[in-house]
Parts: sequence; C-alpha cells; structure tokens
Amino acid sequence: MTRPIVALVGRPNVGKSTLFNRLIREQLAVVHETPGTTRDRLYGNVEWRGRQFTVVDTGGIGLGESGELQQGIVAQAEAAIREADVVVFLTDARAGPTPSEVDIADRLRRSQKPVVLVANKGDSPKDRMKSTDFYELGLDEPLAISAMNGIGTGDLLDRIVDLLPPGEEADEEDEHLGVAIVGRPNVGKSSLLNAIAGEERALVSSMPGTTRDTVDTLVQHKDQPILLVDTAGIRRRGRIERGIETYSVMRAMRAIERADVGVLVLDADAGIMAQDAHVAGYIQEAVKGCVIAVNKWDLVPRSPEAGAKYTEMVRRELPFLAWAPMVFISAQSGLNVPRVLDRVLEIRVQRARRIPTAEFNEFIRRTVQSHPLSEKGKQLKVMYATQAATHPPTFVLFVNDPAMVHFSYRRYLDNQIRREFGFEGTGIRFVFRGRSED
Repeated sequence: MTRPIVALVGRPNVGKSTLFNRLIREQLAVVHETPGTTRDRLYGNVEWRGRQFTVVDTGGIGLGESGELQQGIVAQAEAAIREADVVVFLTDARAGPTPSEVDIADRLRRSQKPVVLVANKGDSPKDRMKSTDFYELGLDEPLAISAMNGIGTGDLLDRIVDLLPPGEEADEEDEHLGVAIVGRPNVGKSSLLNAIAGEERALVSSMPGTTRDTVDTLVQHKDQPILLVDTAGIRRRGRIERGIETYSVMRAMRAIERADVGVLVLDADAGIMAQDAHVAGYIQEAVKGCVIAVNKWDLVPRSPEAGAKYTEMVRRELPFLAWAPMVFISAQSGLNVPRVLDRVLEIRVQRARRIPTAEFNEFIRRTVQSHPLSEKGKQLKVMYATQAATHPPTFVLFVNDPAMVHFSYRRYLDNQIRREFGFEGTGIRFVFRGRSED
C-alpha cells in the first residue's frame, strides 16, 4: 500500500511546523518565532480512521534566503501542488488574507487539486470568528483551528482523509523488482537513470506508473527484470531539466514508497548535505533496501585512500545506513554503473531471507543474555521470537515489557542480527509485543 502525500503549505510563521508536530504527535520540527526557521525533519507518517498518509512540512523546502519572499512562497506552493495528493493551505486567522495568499489560492483553484483551507491560531472564539475573512480566497469553507492547543485538528484530519485518493493495493502478480533512483537536486539522478537504460541495451517497455507524469521503465540485468520506479527523466532523454527541483524530497518519498530498493545518489564532489540526509532517512524509515551510489567519482583526485576516506565520511554522516553497500560511479562515463544493479539484485536475495524460528529463538536468547537490558530493577525477558515476514525482514519478539526496548537496544539487536545472518543492503523491522498481545 502506497502512502498518499499531504503537503502543508503557507507563508512563513503561520504555524506549519506546529501543526506538523501536532499531526504526527511528535516534536520533530523545530518551532521558532523567526520566519523560515530551518527544520531537521520534513516529513512524518500519520494514521487516522484506518488510513495512513505522509505529511510534509514544506517550510524550508525551496524557499531561498535571497530573492523576493513572495516569489519564493508562491514557487513553494506550486511545487507542493504538483507533488501532493492533498494540499493543506495554512493561514493566520489573526492576520487575515495577504497578497501572496490570494495568489496561492488562485493557483490552487486552477490546479483542481484537493485543498483544505485552514485558518490557524484560532485560540479564542474571537480569533476563530476571523476565519470568515478567508472566504474571499474563493476556496472551500475555511476551517478554524489552533495547532498550538489542538483545537479543530481532529476535524482537519477528517477532511484530509475524506479527500485522500483510494488506496492502491500492490499487484501480487507483479514480481518485478522496483528500484527508485533518488537524491537531492543536481547529483546526477537523471544521468544515472539514462545510463542504466542505455547501458543494458534491453529496454523492454515504458509502463505507466501510479504517480502523475511518471513512467516506470522495465530493464533487464543478468536476465532479471528490474522496474525503474518514477523515472520521468528517461523518456525525455535530451530534454532533462537542469534546474533545481524544489521538491525532490517529496518526489523521492513517493518513489521510495513504491519501490523495493532505493538507490541513493550522492555527489562525490560536494560531500553530504542536509537534503541527502532527509532522503536517506526516508529510505531507512520506509524499511527499504538501499544502495549508495557515489556519483561523479571520476572528478575526485585519484589517491589510494580516496575511497576509504569517502566511505568513512558517508558512514559518519549517515550512520543509520551503515548496512547499505556503496558503489563509486560516474553516470556520465558509465564507470561502475552495472555494479549498481549487481548490488540491487544481491539486496533482493537478502530481503527474501527467512531464518527458521528455532534458530532465531536460540540466537535471541544468547544475544539478550550476553547484553541484558534492565530498567529500575526490572529486566527485559524475551519469551518467544520469530521472523514474521520478508520484504522487508520483519522480526516479532514477545517480551515482558515492550516499553523497555529503547532505540539503542533496537540498534544493538539490529547489529547482532546482521553480524549473525547478513541482511546486507536491507532495512530490518522489529515488532515488540507484550504478554497479552496476540
């Protein structure tokens, strides 16, 4: 099931980050009174009335520090309109409509995309009454909320869910391995896509994707079919856009959700940047397979230690992808491009691995015994453990107190499982259940 994308759009300081944190029920976005505050996280998953979707805080994406502020706001909204399934247009009830909001509303009407108009900061009845001023924007009835106090957010979630597209069930008959080539702007994603399609000389077909304006491309590698997911650049060879894609993170999220493996493209000449980490983090959180393709390697000065130094830097900056294999490539010259697909096929095997329950139980017993977890005099006990699924490998552990298993202990178990059984190149999912849970 692919999660729809809901984008929070609005001018600076209307409360997008506060609403983002409220919806995902975590304090992930940094909230500050200064307009345009940079945030460490841009996305989070929400479940409401049985539907799951990804909410994206658009503050900080594509809004440059130079140039006209209004121009940046409008460009940001346009990008969200293109990429999102539902747009939440956030305004400030106390301030009333602004010229930039009138412009954004006009573009939203013409887009015919589902839009929820929200008047935030309605903390008092008087503030909420001011939301009627936004009728002049010509959108649907404005919904007055207070993201800070949670007033009206349940009604907002109801509206969002009502506007989500129907859920897309996975095609059980389609056994093609889906691969999404993702990364921040200008790292060479389109060049790599085209290099793969041209290198293999076995372009089977262009298949309509479930996302708008994209074409899934089926290629063969070592007699294995591989579906390049969300690869709009391939069909426009020679007309590849060179401008910065302001919403590459949103595009990456959509592609990763539909794929089995994400190929994270890095620019060897530029090092690791914040947006690289955003995209990498989504691969990890989506529990997909991953290959890190370090592009433009032909531009790096040759030295015996160059590869080792760059590998060390990537592992330090992206420690949560320590299990992902790295390939140093040049999409322009074709250097090592086939090795990317070699690693992809190896990851497919790892994602399909299944550990017998008896063997896994014995392994968990030894692992917990050698590094016991205790809290306030209480010790974690694992009564039973099993691998419940593949693609991704999913392990269920029945314990006396699931709340005891914090992040660092999950990481310990993850590392020990990989050391014992492999699973190189794929994320691993853990589920901890208490005694009374089925």
